[in-house]
Amino acid sequence: MLDNLTARLAGIVKQIRGEARLTEANIQEALREVRIALLEADVALPVVKHFIDAVRAKALGAEVVGSLTPGQALVGVVHRELSALMGEATVPLDLAAQPPAVILMAGLQGSGKTTTSAKLARVLLAERKKVALVSADVYRPAAIEQLKTVAGQVGAQFVPSASGENPVDIAHRALEFARTHYMDVLIVDTAGRLAIDEEMMREIAELHAVLKPVETLFIVDAMQGQDAVNVARAFNERLPLTGVILTKLDGDARGGAALSVRQVTGKPIKFAGVGEKLTGLEPFHPERMAARILG
Repeated sequence: MLDNLTARLAGIVKQIRGEARLTEANIQEALREVRIALLEADVALPVVKHFIDAVRAKALGAEVVGSLTPGQALVGVVHRELSALMGEATVPLDLAAQPPAVILMAGLQGSGKTTTSAKLARVLLAERKKVALVSADVYRPAAIEQLKTVAGQVGAQFVPSASGENPVDIAHRALEFARTHYMDVLIVDTAGRLAIDEEMMREIAELHAVLKPVETLFIVDAMQGQDAVNVARAFNERLPLTGVILTKLDGDARGGAALSVRQVTGKPIKFAGVGEKLTGLEPFHPERMAARILG
């Protein structure tokens, strides 16, 4: 995760020793290093520009307090701005609605939607909620089977669907099932595509209109890098997203997606998926993530 930034910042701390305050002159080179590290980590260019401007504005003229070196003071500013960029605090799911509260899962194929749906069900089951899962992915019979398997593994109710059905009909039926079986939460896994297309966007917008979800979560693979930004923007323009779940955060991801997606959508990252196991979903803590990035 952004190892390069950690290494470059360590160099910066050494560079600007012995100055009493941070000035344009002594942070210029340091900010250039930060900028290169962020671009190498696949953070989107507009996001990098915004971030560097914010750091410069906060850092200039900042007194170097007590035992801190100027380099450490600058790293402190970078840390605070990184936390702010990823969203100040952990944002939980908002399920305050007449049951069943519907969670709509959106994202590209391969982003980990189906596994994440089951991981999320497991988190909610641990909170003593009754959870049902349904797949509206009628294009891949394997996706429906996969959801059925993982639903069984976490102990959630599975609402059957078939590849010949209309996704909107599945949505109506799943809602009816969730109501009559007194479910607290209904999680709807939707069809992903390999790329954004109009048909997919129209379909998920129709599902949103029928289901009226309390949470519409955008699932994004942390390893997607720059592509994640374009995908996030497209979904955000068509759907009222309420949050983001980053998957595959433990991989050799350069981590730029984490910073970019939050900035582009303006929506909080609510969870981070780590590992293949169904236990691997944790609330996203921006300040911890910033600390991890900075080593």
